[in-house]
Amino acid sequence: MGLSMGHLLVVLLIVLLLFGTKRLRAIGGDLGSAIKGFRSSVRDEEAEATPTATTTATKLDHTEAERVINGEVAAREKNKS
Repeated sequence: MGLSMGHLLVVLLIVLLLFGTKRLRAIGGDLGSAIKGFRSSVRDEEAEATPTATTTATKLDHTEAERVINGEVAAREKNKS
């Protein structure tokens, strides 16, 4: 029950006769720009999501670094006393 190459060519010819090349070109262009816009929005969402996770990790690293620095200062003050 598969379609052969001859069947596909006949269907393509009928579609060309019904819609014309200009309309098919316009439909193809519209479809292509829609796909391009979709991919762009997906990339933008991923780019927005990634910095948030990185920013949170950076904040945690800074907090930990502050604790280490404060601990070192406290240890030095204890040693001086």
